[in-house]
Amino acid sequence: MQALRDAGLQAGDEVRVVADGRGRLLLELDVNIVERHAGSLPGVYAPGELDTLRDEWR
Repeated sequence: MQALRDAGLQAGDEVRVVADGRGRLLLELDVNIVERHAGSLPGVYAPGELDTLRDEWR
Protein backbone atom coordinates (compact mmCIF):
# COMPACT_ATOMS: atom_id res chain seq x y z
CA MET A 1 0.00 0.00 0.00
CA GLN A 2 2.89 2.38 0.64
CA ALA A 3 3.93 2.09 -3.03
CA LEU A 4 0.48 3.29 -4.08
CA ARG A 5 0.67 6.25 -1.72
CA ASP A 6 4.18 7.07 -2.91
CA ALA A 7 2.85 7.09 -6.48
CA GLY A 8 0.08 9.49 -5.49
CA LEU A 9 -2.69 6.95 -6.10
CA GLN A 10 -5.76 6.94 -3.92
CA ALA A 11 -8.74 4.63 -3.48
CA GLY A 12 -11.12 5.14 -6.38
CA ASP A 13 -8.48 6.36 -8.86
CA GLU A 14 -8.79 4.80 -12.28
CA VAL A 15 -5.56 3.30 -13.53
CA ARG A 16 -4.39 1.88 -16.82
CA VAL A 17 -2.26 -1.26 -16.87
CA VAL A 18 0.56 -1.11 -19.43
CA ALA A 19 2.87 -3.99 -20.32
CA ASP A 20 6.50 -2.95 -19.95
CA GLY A 21 8.41 -6.02 -21.02
CA ARG A 22 8.16 -9.64 -20.03
CA GLY A 23 6.80 -10.05 -16.51
CA ARG A 24 6.53 -6.31 -15.91
CA LEU A 25 3.35 -4.24 -15.65
CA LEU A 26 3.04 -0.53 -15.01
CA LEU A 27 0.06 1.16 -13.41
CA GLU A 28 -0.60 4.63 -14.79
CA LEU A 29 -3.16 7.05 -13.48
CA ASP A 30 -5.82 7.29 -16.17
CA VAL A 31 -6.44 11.01 -16.55
CA ASN A 32 -8.99 12.27 -19.02
CA ILE A 33 -7.64 15.73 -19.85
CA VAL A 34 -10.87 16.92 -21.46
CA GLU A 35 -12.96 15.82 -18.49
CA ARG A 36 -10.49 17.36 -16.06
CA HIS A 37 -10.60 20.80 -17.69
CA ALA A 38 -14.10 20.95 -19.18
CA GLY A 39 -15.94 23.96 -17.84
CA SER A 40 -12.90 25.42 -16.12
CA LEU A 41 -12.98 28.71 -18.05
CA PRO A 42 -16.51 30.06 -17.69
CA GLY A 43 -17.14 33.46 -19.23
CA VAL A 44 -14.46 33.17 -21.94
CA TYR A 45 -17.06 32.99 -24.72
CA ALA A 46 -20.32 34.88 -24.89
CA PRO A 47 -23.49 32.77 -24.95
CA GLY A 48 -23.93 31.33 -28.46
CA GLU A 49 -20.47 32.38 -29.65
CA LEU A 50 -19.17 28.81 -29.92
CA ASP A 51 -22.25 27.80 -31.90
CA THR A 52 -21.54 30.64 -34.33
CA LEU A 53 -17.92 29.54 -34.69
CA ARG A 54 -18.98 25.93 -35.29
CA ASP A 55 -21.41 27.07 -37.99
CA GLU A 56 -18.50 28.73 -39.80
CA TRP A 57 -16.74 25.35 -40.06
CA ARG A 58 -19.59 23.82 -42.05
